[in-house]
Amino acid sequence: MTDFYETFKKSQVVLPVIHVENKKQALWNAETAKKAGADGVFLISMRGMGSEGLLEIQREVKKEFSTWWVGVNLLGESTVRVFNKLDDNVSGLWTDNAQINEWSKKQFEADSIKLAKEKSGWNGLYFGGVAFKYQRQVDNLALAAQIASQYVDVITTSGEGTGLAPDYGKIAAIKASVGNFPVAIASGISPENVTTYKDVANCYLVATSLLVPGTENFDYSKVSDLVQAVKG
Repeated sequence: MTDFYETFKKSQVVLPVIHVENKKQALWNAETAKKAGADGVFLISMRGMGSEGLLEIQREVKKEFSTWWVGVNLLGESTVRVFNKLDDNVSGLWTDNAQINEWSKKQFEADSIKLAKEKSGWNGLYFGGVAFKYQRQVDNLALAAQIASQYVDVITTSGEGTGLAPDYGKIAAIKASVGNFPVAIASGISPENVTTYKDVANCYLVATSLLVPGTENFDYSKVSDLVQAVKG
């Protein structure tokens, strides 16, 4: 497994999420996030762009910012199959569902994903969704997180919907069950509330609160404010 802390050399990390529309727009937003001090970005397409198209744009962003961290979320792709599409220029993969079943003694789907990652030879960070928005209800959060720590590099969770901050108790319960294992939040984080979670989370995947209203483009000042709040 790839080590989050070794990768970023810190315990508090900001990864703005670019809602990709085209290459020019993705590059502009990546440059904005980098100048504002973000530790990297995730690229995701909300408008039906295929995985090959998104990965091509990811390669262009990584080419422009070669030493920076640039990950992807390939919505709709099978996680088992997606690893063979990734090369070492892809810094991270985020999925909404790591297929952890806390009620089962055997983790058949998670095992398949783990095996696929190992066979592919890809060495990026795997952000796997646990108790994530719009996925199945998790009955035992602590147990699910403990199991997930054996399969993912970063436990990634969210609030109940897009733009909704998670309950603090939920994040605290996850963190308490896994100790120093990295935990990421992927909804509802803003410059105004991020400090609430700094004692129970390590990484913030943020889009909605950073956008210029009515667009899919970052507001530099909002990204900068988030970075400063996390650093502070």
